[in-house]
Amino acid sequence: MRQLPVPSARKNAGPWATVSLVAVSLALSCSTFAKKTPPAHPIDINSATVKQLEQLPGVGPTTAKAIVEFRTKTGRFQRVTDLLVIRGVSESKLKKMRPYITVSPPLKKSAPAAKPPTAPPAAQTRSSPENP
Repeated sequence: MRQLPVPSARKNAGPWATVSLVAVSLALSCSTFAKKTPPAHPIDINSATVKQLEQLPGVGPTTAKAIVEFRTKTGRFQRVTDLLVIRGVSESKLKKMRPYITVSPPLKKSAPAAKPPTAPPAAQTRSSPENP
């Protein structure tokens, strides 16, 4: 009896095996990158940059950019819940972000510099023939 050569399993695996292997590798590596460490200190949403906002749980580059653009167009946030008007920020996402964000109070307008008090005009003394 004659033996036929047995092709190796690697040659018969085909492109689907390679694709499957790559997909599994990506899935495992993405799960480690998906978990980001929340910021150590609360982030002020009225002054934060896009990069700083991306540190918040559930906030990626698109949402962070939308927050900054909204703030630029409409002005300062008054409260944390103002973020709900931004597309991509839901109540559940806001609940995850809330411990890590803060809203700074509005800047106080400084009062105009006080003018020094003007002294009343000096009492004019009339010269009289008696007081030369």
